[in-house]
Amino acid sequence: MKNGPLLIIGGAEEKYSGVTILEKFIDLSKRHDGKVGILTTATEYPVEVGEEYQEVFAKLGSRDTITLDVDSREKADDKGILDSVKDLSALFITGGDQSRLTKMITGSTLHKLLLNKWRQGMVVSGTSAGASIMGKHMIVSAMTKDEDEILQVEMDKGFGFMENLLIDQHFSQRARFDRLLGAIAGNPNLIGIGIDENTAILVEGDRFEVLGEHQVLILDGKESSYVEVNKSETGSEELTVSNFKLHTLTSGCHFDLVKRILIRKED
Repeated sequence: MKNGPLLIIGGAEEKYSGVTILEKFIDLSKRHDGKVGILTTATEYPVEVGEEYQEVFAKLGSRDTITLDVDSREKADDKGILDSVKDLSALFITGGDQSRLTKMITGSTLHKLLLNKWRQGMVVSGTSAGASIMGKHMIVSAMTKDEDEILQVEMDKGFGFMENLLIDQHFSQRARFDRLLGAIAGNPNLIGIGIDENTAILVEGDRFEVLGEHQVLILDGKESSYVEVNKSETGSEELTVSNFKLHTLTSGCHFDLVKRILIRKED
């Protein structure tokens, strides 16, 4: 059996009118029998967020939805939680703080089970922090000491559904190009993908399709010919890169993750 689809959302997806992306998630969840799980670990308001998504998914036709409240490492190894996950056809990972997902789940029994379920065909979707966690690596934060200094990007381990993707979310709305560029400059074999709000990529096999309202930016440094960080006379750090590839895609566009190229309609 092949890996399940990944629906990776840039955050702030429309929930109550024109809910195209979440409708797609529920449609995908019906490919197999089983429940839809809502993983609320990233948020500090798991009850409220879980109830909101349960209500939305029910209106969209989900037959059976459960909330997985995993707020500790102990719960990530809890037999009751693990048994619930075994019955899932789809998993939705909410937004919040992706560091909470890493702290409480990455490397746990639950993490290993989620990977195995996905490899057996389970649909996995995530929004905002739930999008960032999809790759093997993720951006945790980016900080500057002053206005003149280049962003210092902090990285951590993700869940690893996609080995070579580095996902950033709320991309245009929060002006995150610089931090994704800095991250890819330091990890040129990864494909950087910045996803706008109310926008998603649907990954199936080695390709993805863009869905939603805005755009997806792809930053590819694999063929870069020059990457260097220099300190200026004022002490600030400046990034020099050459031969990075950049793509921007909108709804309906497809992308080949192996060839790293746009898939034209005639292809």
